[in-house]
Amino acid sequence: MRGMKPRITVVGSFAVGLTMRAPRFPVKGETLIGSDFDMGPGGKGSNQAVGAARLGAESHLVAVIGTDIFGDVGVNLYKQEGVGTTHLRRTAERNTGVGFIILNAEGDNEIVLDMGANHLLSPADVDGAEDLIAASDVVISVLEISPATAAHAMKAARKHGALSLLNPAPAQALDDSLLSQVDVLTPNESELRILCGLAPEGTGGSRTRPDELIELAHRLQKRGVRQLVVTRGGEGALIVTAEGNTEHVAGQKVDVVDTTGAGDAFTCALAVALAEGRPLTESVRFATFAGAHACTKLGVIPALARRAEVERMMAGSKGHPA
Repeated sequence: MRGMKPRITVVGSFAVGLTMRAPRFPVKGETLIGSDFDMGPGGKGSNQAVGAARLGAESHLVAVIGTDIFGDVGVNLYKQEGVGTTHLRRTAERNTGVGFIILNAEGDNEIVLDMGANHLLSPADVDGAEDLIAASDVVISVLEISPATAAHAMKAARKHGALSLLNPAPAQALDDSLLSQVDVLTPNESELRILCGLAPEGTGGSRTRPDELIELAHRLQKRGVRQLVVTRGGEGALIVTAEGNTEHVAGQKVDVVDTTGAGDAFTCALAVALAEGRPLTESVRFATFAGAHACTKLGVIPALARRAEVERMMAGSKGHPA
């Protein structure tokens, strides 16, 4: 760590999420009666910045939001959670990002986003935050912003000796110029397939076999990615090291209420642990507990764990002290 606390800078997104539960996902032209409406702050970058702060990091967000009431939601959140906003830019040019989320009875989700002002986050914003990036231990970026901006953030991290971590969601084809700047890539299974130019699922909707995941991860390493952590939901995560070695870290069993935000909880926890100097396997295990905790509550921000909550879960895990 470069300071008393691990310092995490997130170059990413903010959106307000409007969530509703339904017995199942509607089909074309169908109206369902829902329940449990919730409106709250979201966006992958924002979630990860808040999550990192709750886990004890000095957390900063580089982002663009609107001057509308949804933008005020973000400003108030960061003040409450202690997230640094020196490089949070507000604009009247576009609306603040908004997402519509439907949950089914099993807690799975479908999401539609209008990212609005997030499209305006540019490499120039990253340049404006260069001093902050230079003093960071880990720099995270996501793909709810321009890939060119994410690439610039990863390049800046490398330039200043910070660990570059890309959460490639929502997944899309990426240039090698971006992938080659990434120290740790954290796709889920479907995102890994998309990054390799494949359909999100196998034939007939089948899951990708572990040996196939390893082969796809090695493909991305040949394109420049240093290390990968492939998240697998309740099954845990697959680690592929810079040397090409693989390891599976088991997931944590919880009663699932809402999976929305679990990937963000995992990613920020991984970043915090790595910033603290923990080995990759230990960092991934820490992240599996944070991700599992996020599945136990409705809504993203309420479900992001504080450090003590993760440590209690780890202490209660059979044979694994915190």
